Amino acid sequence: MKITKDTRISEILLEYGDIAEVMEVFGVQRVGKYSLRMFLAKALTVEWAARVHRVPLNDFLEILQKAVIKKESESRNG
Repeated sequence: MKITKDTRISEILLEYGDIAEVMEVFGVQRVGKYSLRMFLAKALTVEWAARVHRVPLNDFLEILQKAVIKKESESRNG
């Protein structure tokens, strides 16, 4: 999956599971239960998440891509 500024946070969570620990680095805090976070993330794009948390978009995209690569690697090797 290629993550762009228009990718919805919910799509990332559906594809790769909970990578919230990565988002927390940028101040995107966990929301109670995973299902509640998913509900809130349905309308939120990567670009808006970066804006809301005052994180440079390119930095946010780069970290998300690294987290996805790590997650995919763990899935293949796990």
